[in-house]
Amino acid sequence: MSDQLLTIETTRLDAGHVRLRLTGELDYASAPELIAAAADLHGQQVLIDLTGVSLCDSSGLSALLVVHHTAGAIRLTGAGRQLQRMLDRTGLTELLTVEHAADDLRAIG
Repeated sequence: MSDQLLTIETTRLDAGHVRLRLTGELDYASAPELIAAAADLHGQQVLIDLTGVSLCDSSGLSALLVVHHTAGAIRLTGAGRQLQRMLDRTGLTELLTVEHAADDLRAIG
């Protein structure tokens, strides 16, 4: 299979700040890619842009937790309606910082 299910774009914003922009499916098959991409981010403040995530399962949520423990500080942005519900129902919104733009709040309803 040559199609990538998840694309991760890493951008170093400034000293100590990194953005990971995810596009595609964050699931059992692709979660290890996110963990590997964050493996060297210990002590960094990481912004994970989930705007392009079309699917996230429990393995994807687990990968977000691993990144949280690896990096030390992460913020999530761009979570769609379904992903936001999963974060809420699992209690992860109390552990992880989830930011919403005005457009994100209208989409969540």
